[in-house]
Amino acid sequence: MTSSPIDPPARLLMGPGPISAYPSVLTAMSAQLVGQYDPFMTATMAETQALYRRVWATRNDATLLVDGTSRAGIEAAIVSLVSPGDRVLVPVFGRFGHLLAEIAERAMAEVHTIEVPWGQVFPTSAIEEAIVRVRPHLVALVQGDTSTTMLQPLDEVGVLCAKHGALFYTDATASLGGNPFEADAWGLDAATAGLQKCLGGPSGSAPITLSERAVEVIRARTKVEAGIREEGDADAADFIRSNYFDLGMILDYWGPRRLNHHTEATSMLYGARECARVLLGEGRDAVIARHALHGEAMLAGVRGLDLVVFGDVAHKMSNVVAVEIPDGVAGDAARQAMLEDFGIEIGTSFGPLHGRVWRLGTMGYNARKDAVLTTLAALEQVLRRFGARVPAGGGVDAALEVYSREVV
Repeated sequence: MTSSPIDPPARLLMGPGPISAYPSVLTAMSAQLVGQYDPFMTATMAETQALYRRVWATRNDATLLVDGTSRAGIEAAIVSLVSPGDRVLVPVFGRFGHLLAEIAERAMAEVHTIEVPWGQVFPTSAIEEAIVRVRPHLVALVQGDTSTTMLQPLDEVGVLCAKHGALFYTDATASLGGNPFEADAWGLDAATAGLQKCLGGPSGSAPITLSERAVEVIRARTKVEAGIREEGDADAADFIRSNYFDLGMILDYWGPRRLNHHTEATSMLYGARECARVLLGEGRDAVIARHALHGEAMLAGVRGLDLVVFGDVAHKMSNVVAVEIPDGVAGDAARQAMLEDFGIEIGTSFGPLHGRVWRLGTMGYNARKDAVLTTLAALEQVLRRFGARVPAGGGVDAALEVYSREVV
């Protein structure tokens, strides 16, 4: 029996990610393949590096892509920067802080965590106290954790890390492109992201940027595999405990040497390049402002439906909002109705928030007026059907009030 060509249903992805990709990104990913050392390929790799330096707001030469989902970038950064026994400090304010801690544990680090309740962020003083107490080699901190929708301020943390001799890494998967990010100004040694949130692409490529200090640590731990090693190549005793995620070899693959470490994911490279091109073409600040506008409209809209917003709104990401599921409403069944009846996907959350909140995203291509209004209108109808008493037209009207004050 012959299968039919793939034909996914029409969906408006308004959850915490993945989101609907920019059409031009999908078009770019269908472009003709070339060989991994074709001049067009290597030129495109170099061009993509230059684009992402502007996305990250950095001059770091070591700015590239790790082939894999955003978690691949996280793991590459941590296993390449952390030796067994190194102390790593992870401030945890949601699910993805726990992920950073687990990856560091798997890298055989001595992991120390501090925590705040989900829905809050850390004051800088709490991070400083922990740095002084732990004396870490690396501070690993999520910027925007979609599990709680919180955005951790980073602008003062880099100074603290530099003062106390710690490397500073952040996971910006959920925040990059939709919230302010200044890699150099904030003193980041390493930062990673994914395409599937504010950058408006599919999951499968992880942008990463590394400071010169981070590169020095990585170079001291690089071990070029035997099959491609040449005389004089690195063969560190304290080598990076992963082959695929050895950033030393990956840097040489993306650099002038073009080390044959792996075969670059060509279609994902095209997609990542287009994500950056779209963002920079619109203007980095303009894209952040667009996310802020549509995020504000969604926030006003859910409040207009008398839904309770979860967490410290003053520290919420602009691109996702969590609302408490009303008493008596079957949360998962209502989400399924949104999907089946309206073709709209929204999310729940993890751990202590699973089944307690819904998460609605306004990211990338979906950070636009029609997507926000359509989602709010559908949500109102589903809430009514599941027994919630909500103001008629309250969500759409509240969002339109926000839009009436802005040029959309």
